[in-house]
Amino acid sequence: MLRILVTGMSGTGKSTALEKLGERGNRVVDTDSDVWSHWVHFPDGSTDWVWREEAIIELLTNHQEGKLFVAGCKSNQGKFYPFFDHVVLLSAPADVILARIADRENNNYGKNPEERELILCHLAEVEPLLRATATTEVDASRPLDEVVLQLELLD
Repeated sequence: MLRILVTGMSGTGKSTALEKLGERGNRVVDTDSDVWSHWVHFPDGSTDWVWREEAIIELLTNHQEGKLFVAGCKSNQGKFYPFFDHVVLLSAPADVILARIADRENNNYGKNPEERELILCHLAEVEPLLRATATTEVDASRPLDEVVLQLELLD
């Protein structure tokens, strides 16, 4: 029984890798939905899309068999690192990320200039924080089958 967090910036292929892992018989949860995440509002007026803590704790503590791959990149995910056997950072160069976002049809995030600028900002500021806490880094610019195989080989 393993619990594996697959994290990284928008466009690195978290959802695509999870879809392929699911097709190959693995248990997968993409946390970028209202089931697993919600908006929180702060006193300064800012908002953040974070994990629903009770739902994530229940998911992770009730997993008893096989591998569970959880994908997401949320500001509160570090609270849950002790529940994971692996924290995998998917990373890719900015040009690869922006090209994937421009081509994808299943997610509109990153299609406008302001969102692309924010993605580049997160790549510069957030990705180094993720890298510092990851147990493994996978080059997500490699072919999808290689990325998925590297994830499946984690034990």
